[in-house]
Amino acid sequence: MSLEAALQSGVEQIIDYLTAHTWNSIFPAFFIAGAMAVFLSKDIILRYFSADTKKYVSYTIASVSGVVLAVCSCVIIPLFAGIRRRGAGIGPATTFLYSGPAINIMALALTARVLGFEIGVARAVMAITMSIVIGLIMSLIFKDQSSSKKDLAFSGGNGFGSKWVLYLFGTMLVTLIIGTASISFSIKMPMMLIFTVLTGIIAFRWMDRGEVRLWGEETFSLFKMIFPLLLIGVFAAGMIKELMPPEYIVKYLGANDFVSNLTASVIGAFMYFATLTEVPIVESLVSLGMNKGPQLSLLLAGPALSLPNMLAIRQVMGTRRTFTYVALVIIFATFSGLVYGSL
Repeated sequence: MSLEAALQSGVEQIIDYLTAHTWNSIFPAFFIAGAMAVFLSKDIILRYFSADTKKYVSYTIASVSGVVLAVCSCVIIPLFAGIRRRGAGIGPATTFLYSGPAINIMALALTARVLGFEIGVARAVMAITMSIVIGLIMSLIFKDQSSSKKDLAFSGGNGFGSKWVLYLFGTMLVTLIIGTASISFSIKMPMMLIFTVLTGIIAFRWMDRGEVRLWGEETFSLFKMIFPLLLIGVFAAGMIKELMPPEYIVKYLGANDFVSNLTASVIGAFMYFATLTEVPIVESLVSLGMNKGPQLSLLLAGPALSLPNMLAIRQVMGTRRTFTYVALVIIFATFSGLVYGSL
């Protein structure tokens, strides 16, 4: 394997990422995140996601968010950044960060259909459990500051005082869901265009011009902070894919021991998986002899993490928190696979 082939793989990964994901999922996610910072009332975020909210409320809501969102590990980042900037506690926010891509109803259904009902159920149960446990551990390790000290840089956030704000979020969320759905381009494109136009009409006809301008500025600020690192990570993931082909990796995934499950978790954590692509990848590895324990480990770590994801979330919550979050995902995915493989 040559360096030239690895570089070409990195470039191809970026091209695929830009054409397949940026316009239909990343861009809508950034606009939603920007709208969160400007229109979404801080009181709403603090009511459901702050460190002071009852844990059974905040963690339950955060842990099932992926059922609605159905996004990949990179698309969830601007949404995570948005709720953090509005005052969400590190625990519920981290639960949301993991659950967004991990508890994808389409991916769970596809897993059950392609890999078997048993592993589909195991993936659903362990993903929800992991999101809550990881969030609780993060909240214990990293104590949040007082809510009053958060978000001093933003003057917006009087949202939900107008019904038009609800409509704005509704049209953008529908656009994001359509963009990430497994439907044909001929259906997806017109539907996204319709809801994008509706979003524009709501924003410019019925909303305050100053808030719309702040929305654009905040969206661009998040884009500048996160998107370049996503591209760097996608390029690196493409190189890794070329340098570490499945035929070589599968030799270390054929048993259900600690090393095999840890290897699957680490591979899943650093590789980039677009929404739903982890299932056919695992299916191909299964045909080469992958054990069922490492299957679950990869399914739990892969969709929630990636090298682009790690680089970008470091910009949002810092090096120590990012390292801890990544380590927790790998550790819990490893032991989940080990237990499942022994059943």
